[in-house]
Amino acid sequence: MTTLTKPPAESVLVRRPGPRELHPTRTHRRRRALELSLALAVPVALLLLWQLAADRAWIDDRVYPAPSTILADGWDRAAAGELWPDVWATLKRVLAGYAVGTAAGYALGLLMGSLSLVRAALEPLLDALYVVPKLALLPVFLNMFGLGEGPQVALVAATVFFFVWISTMSAVMSIPSGHRDAGQVFGASHWQMFRHVLLPASLPSVLVGARIAAGVAVLVIVASEQIAATNGLGHLIFDSRALFQNDVMFVGIVCVAILGVLFSELIRFAGRLLTPWAPRDRGRGQS
Repeated sequence: MTTLTKPPAESVLVRRPGPRELHPTRTHRRRRALELSLALAVPVALLLLWQLAADRAWIDDRVYPAPSTILADGWDRAAAGELWPDVWATLKRVLAGYAVGTAAGYALGLLMGSLSLVRAALEPLLDALYVVPKLALLPVFLNMFGLGEGPQVALVAATVFFFVWISTMSAVMSIPSGHRDAGQVFGASHWQMFRHVLLPASLPSVLVGARIAAGVAVLVIVASEQIAATNGLGHLIFDSRALFQNDVMFVGIVCVAILGVLFSELIRFAGRLLTPWAPRDRGRGQS
């Protein structure tokens, strides 16, 4: 005799909306506040530990001055007008070299990404030059431009060029062929194809490379100023270290860090204005 059993009722999974769905704005604000708190807490904690180590003589404050000493010395030099000439010298070299390198890298990257024959002709040569340490080119630029601003600007431009060239060429090559086909179907001219297809599709990736290049440009100019300059933050750091003025040396290092962060964030901000359709990096603006 067969016994009939009633099949078990199907289980239903019910998911109730959480705070993210119910209050997206409030959740986003809390997340941003937490991220900002962590971003500030870590460097502040390290500075307090550094200050404590200097006060308790855990470290030699003649070699590693306390943050309070560095801040006081930097304030005094800024108030006396001794710091700003070096800051301005470094800044103008970075801006000039960055502008030249970005323009050249974007133009050539766009050309090589669009034309396979140009890419086949130039890519091996540029790949070989890319792996050459850029500081090794400083003697070449000194021979070409002599002493002065020319070698510094050329070195920054050469460094920035490769970052922007690679990101631009890769971005143009990765544009789906359907985008180009659509432009050709509608009879777009070369300028219209660039304006409405190539530029919007490639610009987010190009700006990522430009932001990386901004930080590297600051690093390169500081290293170059330590070798072949009579002013600038790099020269200030190197010269003060030679004179055992470690507090002044750390003032220069802090200025370089601030300059690099501000320059990189400026490029990031410009990228957000130019490409509002692109996803934000690092998860910023996302809950």
